Parts: sequence; C-alpha cells; structure tokens
Amino acid sequence: MDHLKIAATDRSPDVDFDFEAGVFSLKGESYPEDASTVFGPIFAALDRFFSSADIRELRFDFDLIYFNSSSAKALMNMFQMMENAAGRGTKVVVNWHYAADDETMKEFGEDFSEDLENVTFNLVPSSSAA
Repeated sequence: MDHLKIAATDRSPDVDFDFEAGVFSLKGESYPEDASTVFGPIFAALDRFFSSADIRELRFDFDLIYFNSSSAKALMNMFQMMENAAGRGTKVVVNWHYAADDETMKEFGEDFSEDLENVTFNLVPSSSAA
C-alpha cells in the first residue's frame, strides 16, 4: 500500500495519503451529496493500513475551509481510528490548519481534539488556509 490520491472536486477535499511515509492530508472543502461515496474509499484504505503491522509514526494534516455535518461525522470516525492506533502505541500527530481569522474552524479543531487522549493534536493558525 503506497499512496491514495483523490483529486478535489467542487464538493469534496483533496486527499493525499502517503502510506509509506505515514503522511496524510485532507485539504479544501467537504460537503458532498453522499459522504459515503467520498469517505468510503478513505475508510477502506485506512482500515487496511491500520490493520497492518509495525506502524510507528503518522502525521495527519487537515486543512479544511468548510465541511458539512456528514463530513464532520466522517472526520470523527477518522479521528477514532487514529485514537485507536495511538492507543496501541503508534505516535499520531494531527495538525488542524485553519485561517487565523476563522474562529469557527478553530473551534471545530478544539472540539475534535477533546475526544482524543492518545493523539497529539496541534491547532495551526495560518494567514491563508486551504
């Protein structure tokens, strides 16, 4: 398992998961009509990846400028997968990027981080997100 790349659409984020390097990125907007169509392949790839042995360190970069409630649920499911891996000893770092003037996206990051005990969750303000 090397790489999962899915180009962004008007309603779904750019996905760039480099499994070999342990670096994962979601960038853009996420408000698909059918979240399972967008996130299904992502969850399947992560399931395969997390069930493989000897995962030592992972970095997830989330650089989303907007997402809807079905995407928020998918993100929570993804965070739970990361939390489970971290609980088994994998070092997991999440970088939650948001525009410095976007309090809503900052608060979403804070909310997501509250449910994670074993994952290092960094809020990363930037002058321009996604």
